[in-house]
Amino acid sequence: QVDLVESGGGLVQAGGSLRLSCTASGGAFSSYAMGWFLQAPGKEREFVASISRNAYGTSSSDSVKGRFTISRRNAENTVYLQMNNLKPEDTAVYYCAAVKTTTLVIVRTTAREYDTWGQGTQVTVSS
Repeated sequence: QVDLVESGGGLVQAGGSLRLSCTASGGAFSSYAMGWFLQAPGKEREFVASISRNAYGTSSSDSVKGRFTISRRNAENTVYLQMNNLKPEDTAVYYCAAVKTTTLVIVRTTAREYDTWGQGTQVTVSS
């Protein structure tokens, strides 16, 4: 099972950009489908974006479509979340998640489908 470490969070003004990274260690990264989730204070964890093992399949929530892009570099054991045109309502802790799978192109879009999580990175967007 991999260990996941997120980085790249911070404070940004509305309209700005951030790129989150999640680096995996301790396992064969290319065997894992990956996802990003967010959790705002007092709210449940919610889906942001996900990517299949071979990066051919991606999915994102309606609230971030056109603004956020998920990508991965298997050779670097890293998945990214490029966030553009950030809004105050994007403020949350962002978590990286992984699940080992035999399918190359399937994406996972619910938290219960993932069994490995990072510690989270805070993203704060000021108005």
